[in-house]
Formats: sequence, C-alpha cells, structure tokens
Amino acid sequence: MPEWWPVLAGLVVLFAPTFDNLFAGAWIGEEQGHGPIIFALTLWLIWRKWPAVLALPAQPSSLGWPLLAIGLALHLLGRSQSILMFEVSSILCVMAAIIVVKRGLAAFRLLWFPFFFMLFMVPLPSELVAALTLPMKMAVSYVTEQLLFVAGYPIGRSGVVLQIGQYQLLVADACAGLQTLLTLEALGLFYLNVVRHTSAVRNVALAILIIPISFCANVVRVVTLTLVTYYYGDAAGQGFLHGFAGMVLFLTALVLILGVDSALQLAVRRGKPAGAAAPAGAP
Repeated sequence: MPEWWPVLAGLVVLFAPTFDNLFAGAWIGEEQGHGPIIFALTLWLIWRKWPAVLALPAQPSSLGWPLLAIGLALHLLGRSQSILMFEVSSILCVMAAIIVVKRGLAAFRLLWFPFFFMLFMVPLPSELVAALTLPMKMAVSYVTEQLLFVAGYPIGRSGVVLQIGQYQLLVADACAGLQTLLTLEALGLFYLNVVRHTSAVRNVALAILIIPISFCANVVRVVTLTLVTYYYGDAAGQGFLHGFAGMVLFLTALVLILGVDSALQLAVRRGKPAGAAAPAGAP
C-alpha cells in the first residue's frame, strides 16, 4: 500500500476544490443530493474488491495514459468554465486511468461496476433533464390526483399543479424528476451487485422493473406530501416533513425492490424443471 499514498495525496490535492464546491453547492440540494451517497458507495465497492485487485499480478497498461489525459482535460475545462458535469466526470476518468496505469486492464475489469455506478453521480445537461422530467411530472401528478380523488379528497389538477382544499402544490423536479429516477435506478443496481443473484433472468427482470418501481415510489412521495399539506398546512409540507418525504421515497423504493425480488425468486424457482426421479431401490 505505501506505493498508493502519493497517488491518494495527488487525488486529494487535485479534487479537493471540486468536492468543496460540491458539498457547498450541488450536493446540498435535492436534485443532486444523491451524489455523496453514490460516491461513498463507490468507494465501498472499490474497497470491497481491493484485496482481489492486489491479488492480481500487476500488469501496467499504457492505455490508461490517454484516459488520464482526457480526465485532466475535463477537470481543467470544468474548473475554468464552471461546468459541473465535466468536473465530476473527470473524477471517474482519473480514478479509472490510475487503476489501468498501475494495475492493468484485468484490475479495471474487476472494478468495472464501481466505475459504472459512479456514472449516476455525474450531473446531466439541464436541457435534457428538463425535456425528460416534464412528462414524468405530468404522469406522477395525474396518478396522484386520481388516487386521492378515488379516496374522497377534494383535489384537482392543472398540469403539474395540484389543488387540494385551499392549498396548491407544484410537483417539483426533485419530487418526480429524472434525477430521482436515476437515483433509484442506482439503488436497485447497487442492490443487484451486492446480492449477486446467479439467475440472469432474475437480474435483468429486476433491473427493468426498477423503472416502474421508481415511478411508484415517486407517487407515494407526492401523495405523502399532498396529505401532509392538506392536514397540517403548507408550512409543514414545505418544512421538515418535506425532507422526511424524501426518506419515504427511498424506503418505499427499497421495500418494493425487496418485494419484487422475492416474487421473482419465487417465479424462478417455480419455473425450474423438476429434478429427475430418483432410481427405484433394490428389492
């Protein structure tokens, strides 16, 4: 490990200003609030695989140098032009390049999932997020209105604005946007990587079903906020309980993921062909 201390020191010096900006800006907001969680889980995934990486024979590859150059260029451009997407992308590129340069492609293949997982903390262009978020917010608003209307609440809707009683609620991007969907997708993929099912059908099915699970979790969060506002007022809905609704979102998603995974496990077991009949015993 002593050979890695200069590398770690260089990474700290290089990216400390970036992380300072993230923790003081983007990562304290709801839309990018998942960033530190994704990064912490990435470091844990790398640490979990690190003994296996060190067990591999070191085969440094020159292919890491172009990737390192790209990462440093992204960092320079992102810092100088205040482009957060480039700054965060440079963290991924530089870390991956160092692994390839020092340990080789075999080590990178062993760590492919942590670096893929880190993609979820890279901010997307605001234009793309806005274009994809509006239909999602419309759908969540519609389902919320229908559920509460059937339950007997005085609710109406105009676009993404819900009117319940004397209160109006705007379904914001953080409540039902693309970033929330990506965060929950990351949570599901992390779950898949940790449990490591042997059934490919089960893994693929759960990865696909995470999308409707995320939608349902968003609906539960907006319904919760709407009911909190209806019973306790606008101050409660926008205050502490608004943050608590975010916890409800992730807890709901986690429960749904576990429930769907259990159902898939049962379906896979039932789908397996019956074992061959045991040979008859001797008389």
